[in-house]
Amino acid sequence: MPLTEEKKKKIIESFGDNSKDTGSSEVQIAMLTARIRELTEHSKLHKKDHHSRRGLVTLVAKRKKLMKYLRRTEPDSFVNVVKKLEIRG
Repeated sequence: MPLTEEKKKKIIESFGDNSKDTGSSEVQIAMLTARIRELTEHSKLHKKDHHSRRGLVTLVAKRKKLMKYLRRTEPDSFVNVVKKLEIRG
């Protein structure tokens, strides 16, 4: 379930340095978090949809790796992202 263009623009504006900053770790973590939240809601409704659940697990693993990298390289930015997204760090 891809994100809409409006959601992507909002995420890039709030987490990116400029309007074309889609590759920074902060933006990637925020985008993955939005997709994870959508898939979590989908999994709650459709309990037997194991294919989507596997995709959800892979997204969580990818976000975890990015967060680990961000914590190692830019600890201040990591703390800000965790607070903004209200996720566990």
